[in-house]
Amino acid sequence: MYVSEAMRIILDRARANPAPDYPHMPINEARATFLKLTAYWNQKPQPVFHTEDILIQTPACALPARLYQPFETCVSDAVLIYAHGGGWTFGAVESHDSAVRRLSLACGFRVLSVDYRLAPEHAFPAAHIDLMETIAFIENGGLGQAVPASSIALAGDSAGANLALGALLGRYVRGLPQLATAALFYGCYAPDHETASHRRFGDGSYLLSTERMKWFWSNFLGVEPLEDPGLAAPLYASDDALAGLPPLYLNAAGLDPLLDDTLLLTTRLAHVGVSSRFDLFPGVVHGFQQMGDELPAAREAFEKAGQWLRRYCVKLDA
Repeated sequence: MYVSEAMRIILDRARANPAPDYPHMPINEARATFLKLTAYWNQKPQPVFHTEDILIQTPACALPARLYQPFETCVSDAVLIYAHGGGWTFGAVESHDSAVRRLSLACGFRVLSVDYRLAPEHAFPAAHIDLMETIAFIENGGLGQAVPASSIALAGDSAGANLALGALLGRYVRGLPQLATAALFYGCYAPDHETASHRRFGDGSYLLSTERMKWFWSNFLGVEPLEDPGLAAPLYASDDALAGLPPLYLNAAGLDPLLDDTLLLTTRLAHVGVSSRFDLFPGVVHGFQQMGDELPAAREAFEKAGQWLRRYCVKLDA
C-alpha cells in the first residue's frame, strides 16, 4: 500500500498517540477533543483579503457562518457554500478555517462556510435543512444582493460532501433551479461498510476506521425511518434524481475506507450522463486536505478543485 513520504511523517506522528475513543466520551468532550486535534492544521492560516462572521437566520435556529473574500476584486460574483466534515457529529467553521481559506484562494471568489446543526442531537434531516436554508439565504440577498442559482456552488469534505450532494438532490426533488456545480472531497455517500476499501483500509491504521464510520452514520441517521433515503445517502438516490445533478468535481484519497463510495458514485454519474471529473490522490488518507501545511497533495487538490469551480462559476476554461 503506497504511502507518500509526507503522509508517512504525519501518520507516524499521529500513531505515536492513542486515537481518541470518541463513542465512549460525553459528546461535548468528544467535540472539544476533535477541535483540539484539528487546531494543529489551522495554526498558519493563508491570508485572504477579508473575512466576516455572520448569522444566518432560519426558521429552526441561527446558523453561525464565516464569509471569506479571497481578493479585493474577486474573479466573479459567484458564492461557494462550504459544508465541513466531521462525521456530521464534529467540526465547525474553526476546524476547517485553513482549508476553506485555501479553497477560496484557489477558486478566486467568495466562500461561505456554515456551521450546520450536528448529530446525534440533530439527526437527519436537520443538517440537510440547514444547508438548503443557507442556499436560500444567498439566493434571497442575505449577503447584500440576490445571487441566482446559476452563480452558487457547493463544496464539502467527507460528511460535508454528503450534505452538499444531498442538497443538490434536494433541489431536484423540490423542482428548484439547479446550482452551478459542486466540489465533493472524499465523501461518504451510503452506510455500506462492506466495500473493498473498508475491508482494506478500515482497521484504523490510516486514521479513519470502519467502526468510527458506523458510529457517525448511526448519529446522522437517527432512529426515525427516512422518507427519502437518497437525500441522506446519495448512493441510494434514483437514476432520475442523479440525472438532475449539475456537473460535479469529485476526489478521493487512496488510503481511505471511503474510497469506494466515490468510485461507486462516479460510476453511477457516468451511467446517467452527468458530467464529472474525478481525481484520485494516491498515498494519502481520509481528511488529507486539512493537511495543506505539510502535504503537497492537499495543495494540489485545492488547485484542481479551484480550476473546476472557476470553469462553472466564472465561465472560464479549466
